[in-house]
This record gives sequence, C-alpha cells and structure tokens, in this order.
Amino acid sequence: MTTVYDVPAEALIRSVAGKLKGDKAIVPPAWAPFVTTGIHAEKPPVEADWWHVRAAAVLRKVYVMGPIGTERLRSEFGGSRDRGSKPNRAKKGSGSVIRECLQQLERAGFVENVKGEGRRVSAKGRSILDNSAHEVRQTVQAQIAGLAKY
Repeated sequence: MTTVYDVPAEALIRSVAGKLKGDKAIVPPAWAPFVTTGIHAEKPPVEADWWHVRAAAVLRKVYVMGPIGTERLRSEFGGSRDRGSKPNRAKKGSGSVIRECLQQLERAGFVENVKGEGRRVSAKGRSILDNSAHEVRQTVQAQIAGLAKY
C-alpha cells in the first residue's frame, strides 16, 4: 500500500488540495485574501487556491508528525524574517491561519483532537491522504515510463 512517505510532498499536497476544494467544510474565511501567512511574509499569497493548498499541507504535517498542536505547526510553517541591516531570524507562521485550517479539517472529519496531546489524522483523513498518494505514485510512474521511451 502506498503511503504519504512514498511520494513527493508537493505533488501529494496539490492532489489533496484538489480534493479538499470539493469539500464544503473547507472554505477560505472572509479575511483570507488580505492576510499574510506569517510575520516573515511581506505580502499575502498570490495563488487563488492558497487556502486549500495550506489546508492540505497542514493535513499532511499532522499525518507525518501527529499528534501535533498549533504551536509546533506554526514553527513548521514559519520562515526567515528580513530585519534590514540586522541578520535574519527564524519566525513562526501565522497561528490564525493554521488554527482555522485545523478547525475546518476537524469539522470535515479529517482530523481529530486528542485531549492533552494535540490533533491527529482520523481514519477518513488517512484514507484521503493514502488514496491521493497512490494516485500520485501511479502518475509519477506513468511519467517515468513515458520518458524511458526516449
């Protein structure tokens, strides 16, 4: 069985984001077009579907690292802040974005809250991730087979 660990993360996240677009529980909030993804980011994301991509990335991180809480996820989605003439420093990502993504994923049934430990992927979430990983692996293998002809 193909799992999340067997395929490239970027391809998996794009595949899961496409599936999350169809879920009515995963919707960008009203403030999503104006918010930055952390103090390290100067401008908001330019992609129209960035909310679904971030929700898919959060779901993947919870799968790989879970049970995990908002603070550790903030560290995972952080980046380097430009401080002018001073050296750059690592800063955490937006807690509001991650918290809202986790709450939406929990409402959709992909993530469950474990009291005192954090959140972990539910059976439904594991299923969507593993099925997407299988599809991505088949796509990658087909592309490799196509390149082998040349």
